[in-house]
Amino acid sequence: MGIDTVLWSRLVTGLTLGFHVIFATIGVGVPLMIAIAEFMGIRKKDPHYTLMAKRWARGFVISVAVGVVTGTAISLQLALIWPNFMKLAGNVIALPLFMEVFAFFFEAIFLGIYLYTWDRFKKPYIHWLLTIPIVAGAGMSAVFITTVNGFMNQPEGFAMAGGQFTAVNPVEAMLNTATFSKVFHVLSSAYLTGAALLAGIAAFALLRKGVSEYHKKALKLMMAVVMVFGLLNALAGDTSAKFLAEHQPEKLAAAEWHFETESGADLILMGWLNAEHEVLGALHIPKFLSFLAFGDFNAEVTGLNEFPADEQPPLLVHYLFDLMVGVGFALLGISFLYFLFVFWKKRNEHNKWLLRAIALGAPLAFLGVELGWFYAEIGRQPWILRGYMRVEEGATTSPSVRILFFVFLLLYILLGTVCVLVLRRMFKDNPAETEMEKWNQHPGGKSTVKGEHAK
Repeated sequence: MGIDTVLWSRLVTGLTLGFHVIFATIGVGVPLMIAIAEFMGIRKKDPHYTLMAKRWARGFVISVAVGVVTGTAISLQLALIWPNFMKLAGNVIALPLFMEVFAFFFEAIFLGIYLYTWDRFKKPYIHWLLTIPIVAGAGMSAVFITTVNGFMNQPEGFAMAGGQFTAVNPVEAMLNTATFSKVFHVLSSAYLTGAALLAGIAAFALLRKGVSEYHKKALKLMMAVVMVFGLLNALAGDTSAKFLAEHQPEKLAAAEWHFETESGADLILMGWLNAEHEVLGALHIPKFLSFLAFGDFNAEVTGLNEFPADEQPPLLVHYLFDLMVGVGFALLGISFLYFLFVFWKKRNEHNKWLLRAIALGAPLAFLGVELGWFYAEIGRQPWILRGYMRVEEGATTSPSVRILFFVFLLLYILLGTVCVLVLRRMFKDNPAETEMEKWNQHPGGKSTVKGEHAK
């Protein structure tokens, strides 16, 4: 009996994307947090914020190194595992793939300059300006690769002739109908997750070590960013829902278990299905799906039964969608609760239960990103290129793909272990408080954070 090469191809790609998206999200989200922290340090003349930027930048470099390996693996897998897809669409997506690499190198060059020019400028704002191309390069890298995913969902910018894509307009393909909503969602979730990660680390440190001005300031700064991007992420989710309702109604219908076309459609949360596809045990919010989809409580929403059975996404995506949205609102709720306690003087924003919730928010944020990407990819099924090529048509027929799965699994286990060990060694033996004391005691103050601001 031969192996199912399509299944193994999907497993290899899912494994790689699932691992890579962690480091890709850090790679996009954390540079903005570094820029914000350094700016606050200069503006307030507060060395704690400048120390945050320095420490976060050090840890960020390690995640970039791992992200390079996993990003390279994805490029390799496109050619090895999805050769038919690349044969059909390679000439369309070549430009954004190249531009994504260019954006990464642009970011890497300025990151190197940034790391090696601390305390080298009389005016600290000049050093801070180096964060702008780093943030821009990281963001544009995400934008370009997201346009490829947008194209797979909404293929545009070409003509079809003889089974091939001709008269290709790569810019039109990149700026496809799906691009805006996807880029908005990807960037807002990356910045939200980056802030949640650093807030979670600060909360964890406060739980373990107690009072620390450094971690208190880091927590307050990052929780403010979590709140801002939590709100933007909710807006991005609304934009995405409206895009799906208009352009991919089968994906929205599968996510909401909305089987029959109707006006004033209910929003269905959680629950389960019986053999007859009847929804049981779910929470129904009357007419809210119509509002979510079209901004009108009485709008008509297309049901899943309108589409051929072999073109309907797996109904599992309902849980992925609900959990993703739940994570987003949980992070937003935690940030609101934190600032409620900050301004409500009778409450302590550093109480253990709130700190535990914030610390838990870090892995929750990454879970939300994973759920979102799996929803995006599984929800497009059975298409690898919507309307033009099914997944089984794009996959390799080589049985060696099964070996590739275990090779990459071992690689990612090794990379993940090394990354954790290096970061642990880098920060455990050099806590922020100790580093702060060393800088403040530096003879002459020339290389200290305070000294830098005094120039």
